[in-house]
Amino acid sequence: MRLLYHPAKRLKIHFSKSWMVLHSCRRITPAVVPNPSPIRRRAIFSTARKGWIDEVRSSEEDSTIYALSTAPGRAAIAIVRISGPACIDIYKALCPGTPLPKPRHATLRSLYEPIRNPAKSAVLDSGALVLYFPAPKTVTGDDVLEFHIHGGPALVKAVLAAIPQCTQSSHNARIQTTTVRYAEPGEFTRRAFYNDRLDLTQIEALGDALSADTEQQRRLAVRGTTNALSGRYESWRQQLLYARGELEALIDFAEDQHFDESPANLISSVAEQVKPLKGQVQAHIVNASRGELVRSGIRIALLGAPNAGKSSLLNQIVGREAAIVSKEEGTTRDVVEVGVDIGGFYCKFGDMAGLRREMTVSMDSSHSMSNGTIGEVEKEGIRRAKLRALDSDVVIVVLSVEPEAAISESFSVKIDAEVAVTAANCSRNGQAVIYAVNKVDQVRTEDLPHKLEAVKRHISKTGIDMVERLTPPTPRSYASADSIFAISCKDAGHLNSAVADAGGIQTLLKGLVGVFEEITAPVTSETQDGSIASPVPEESLGATERQRLLLVECLGHLSAFLSNAESAKQLSAEVEEDIDVVVAAENLRAAANCLAKITGKGEAGDVEEVLGVVFEK
Repeated sequence: MRLLYHPAKRLKIHFSKSWMVLHSCRRITPAVVPNPSPIRRRAIFSTARKGWIDEVRSSEEDSTIYALSTAPGRAAIAIVRISGPACIDIYKALCPGTPLPKPRHATLRSLYEPIRNPAKSAVLDSGALVLYFPAPKTVTGDDVLEFHIHGGPALVKAVLAAIPQCTQSSHNARIQTTTVRYAEPGEFTRRAFYNDRLDLTQIEALGDALSADTEQQRRLAVRGTTNALSGRYESWRQQLLYARGELEALIDFAEDQHFDESPANLISSVAEQVKPLKGQVQAHIVNASRGELVRSGIRIALLGAPNAGKSSLLNQIVGREAAIVSKEEGTTRDVVEVGVDIGGFYCKFGDMAGLRREMTVSMDSSHSMSNGTIGEVEKEGIRRAKLRALDSDVVIVVLSVEPEAAISESFSVKIDAEVAVTAANCSRNGQAVIYAVNKVDQVRTEDLPHKLEAVKRHISKTGIDMVERLTPPTPRSYASADSIFAISCKDAGHLNSAVADAGGIQTLLKGLVGVFEEITAPVTSETQDGSIASPVPEESLGATERQRLLLVECLGHLSAFLSNAESAKQLSAEVEEDIDVVVAAENLRAAANCLAKITGKGEAGDVEEVLGVVFEK
């Protein structure tokens, strides 16, 4: 195998078997590389790739960019940010005859049009605050200049138009050849990443912070703006690098050096280091999914029979008439989606068609009655309601207090069989299910506790009877004492009520917040014997969906490595030559690369660090 370098065409690398071809990269020391190992091949590739990236970055960093950093429109103040090597020259062109402000100190200046002889008529803004931040300790890593100007649309437009003209009016030959242009979307952040001011996890958290609408979303985003999460991923990557280094040493130097451990024992030893890491990765994947509930919103389904009060409850929660309320059954046919902030959590409520069968299940089976024929449109609404309930994170089963007979002062809570089965299926599916008993204003206060206790027993009995032949119920499947809430949408709708919590709606919302806190709390990593290995920090909740998918991929490679290690352990006593150390090392390399992609390091630098570990060994 040979590495060829053409001095006129930069670098062109060809290896036999056509395993790699690189073009347009910076020069790598020309040499003949006899039989390069896989890790050496990756080292050459990474060095060439890094040189190409550096060349692209340098061409971008030679230009100076600017943009309006505040929202467009009329405002008291607008901020124009400039970043790049021409910041000082732009300042001299817009503020002629004045000294450069002291770094990181706001200074009052008048901004002029960038012409050779400034006049009073050329003033852009007579009262602008100017801040200068010298590199490298800036938000982008380059020189940064900020103009805090008055926020009139015409004034802002004039200042933005004057900045690129500074290159034409300046006597400095360097700035005349420098590109000054309006920044592309996200370009300031991209320069911060290139200059190691931010990693990808921090950049994603910054985006979440800018788009946060609720308090919990803000808290989640703030957790990720520190380097705690990326630091943990980097520490995991380092562990994998050292573990992989031991296997790479065996691959590259097995013929020249004597190793005290056999390949099987070495893989088994490395596997003991990887097992705790696998548990932590699993916990982070679960926490990332829980954090996504906060970021994207918790999906809540209002499940119940027709006229149970689902639409009325939705209107009381959101504080407006989001759904039609009528005494006529089947008013809601399709799913009505409404977003609302509850206790700092963004929630997406779904009011759905009422579920029912031909026969309604009541607390007293002797009172079962026919509800008539269900039409095709209502059947489709019921089908969509079931799908929405099974796709939700939290299900609120709305029940209602109804008279036991046409002329009677006795009331009971009737539960439609279709509602009971769907609620039980949701519970068995791992979803949080709570119960809201509506229309309790019809029951005397002294009778209410007895009625609720009867409801709890009936829910449990009905649910168990209907699903126990399918799957044994889980501990959280059916109603507990703190998952049933008595409400009255009628009482809650009285604006002149002197009761602080009229209708019990606020108590229900507090119960919902408790459920939200439970399903979004971070989990801990556990060992194989079930004991807690180490606490998982709350920062793991801030992992984005991209990071979660890479963690899932990393977990797959770790599982493959541990599976190979277990196979090697069984083969060690029989055919040790069949143990494939190369595959095991490749699994660790792929896992480490997934972690590197999370923070944005990718392949670059990974091989060089492994080489250091190999030579240490």
